[in-house]
Amino acid sequence: MIHIPKSEYSRRRKALMAQMEPNSIAILPAAAVAIRNRDVEHVYRQDSDFQYLSGFPEPQAVLVLMPGRVHGEYILFCRERNAERELWDGLRAGQEGAIRDFGADDAFPITDIDDILPGLIEGRDRVYSAMGSNPEFDRHLMEWINVIRSKANLGAQPPNEFVALDHLLHDMRLYKSAAEVKVMREAARISAQAHVRAMQACRAGLHEFSLEAELDYEFRKGGAKMPAYGSIVAAGRNSCILHYQQNDALLKDGDLVLIDAGCEIDCYASDITRTFPVSGKYSAEQKAIYELVLASQEAAFAEIAPNKHWNQAHEATVRVITAGLVKLGLLQGEVDELIASEAYKAFYMHRAGHWLGMDVHDVGEYKVGGEWRVLEVGMALTVEPGIYIAPDNQSVAKKWRGIGVRIEDDVVVTRTGCEILTGGVPKTVSEIEALMAQARTQAA
Repeated sequence: MIHIPKSEYSRRRKALMAQMEPNSIAILPAAAVAIRNRDVEHVYRQDSDFQYLSGFPEPQAVLVLMPGRVHGEYILFCRERNAERELWDGLRAGQEGAIRDFGADDAFPITDIDDILPGLIEGRDRVYSAMGSNPEFDRHLMEWINVIRSKANLGAQPPNEFVALDHLLHDMRLYKSAAEVKVMREAARISAQAHVRAMQACRAGLHEFSLEAELDYEFRKGGAKMPAYGSIVAAGRNSCILHYQQNDALLKDGDLVLIDAGCEIDCYASDITRTFPVSGKYSAEQKAIYELVLASQEAAFAEIAPNKHWNQAHEATVRVITAGLVKLGLLQGEVDELIASEAYKAFYMHRAGHWLGMDVHDVGEYKVGGEWRVLEVGMALTVEPGIYIAPDNQSVAKKWRGIGVRIEDDVVVTRTGCEILTGGVPKTVSEIEALMAQARTQAA
């Protein structure tokens, strides 16, 4: 299995500390364990920022960075080894493991944090933290600051400035290293295989969850612990619900199935959408809408390259889709006027993509100083145009109603344009129909 190497985490911490003000401290907590119900926990997933800096997979941990500290700049508070708890819950790194396996310069039991952390904060001018994202931890942090303030008459120096860590950290996360792209390629490869499997398994009479099961099987078989987000398997009119997640309807001949699903590898997401016919063959109307969405996606790819701005890809999809809808008779008027009045939004109501990385909708600003961000090498994003014709849309002929099509791929900006990470899933009408026909022949 492909992982982010230990050296990369060290490089990230150094890069962050190089941007911090002198005589400062950064403090970041691990994700809390989420309770599913009563005494059952959700599968644990580390906080993305904490994971980005440490690779440490356990809860009940706090990461501390102190640039220039003589006794070590990277400190980790974590759970102690405990034979009884490890028998029930699995092995822990402990303080030795935090140093040996995760690169900490020093490590302390999390139970000692109230005694130790105020002393580390004391005398530092500035505290960087993820303010606002974890109210409970914010409260703890203020308690530690107040401990220092209570000793001010004894010469203790509380920090005089608090800064959100997000700004520095999220800008770093926007630029993917070669190691990150390698992991994202692997997540994309596994997810592509899952989509192919779902197309091959599709038959009328199955349910949406039948195809979700095929996705999950391929994810786990490929080594992914979990999907990167709740899988969308939307058949028929459900394909017009953007974030549909019931996944329990019957698959019927004549319907399309829209699957938006991707797995996560080493906390890096993939995000793929394909739309295909239950019967294995698109109707004339389905094909017309599908090929229009595909043409808009191709136009977007051509607008993703260094020095082009974030919105150019979206603008390209809007132009192609609007012109295509006019040609099909679904919109009436001049293309430029329809774009200016946003008439296309009745059919295409979302944007063409989002940043992609450790979070499926990844961090990073889309605008800088009020202007669309200029794309640079290493930025990763999705390209996902769609057309959705509501089942009750009385302004279009009945033959078009209930058709929802989205096509989504993951790309990384390269020196010459972009690399499509998710090319392992068929995408043209002929490719999809051929794949599904072959699967049915083999099953017969």
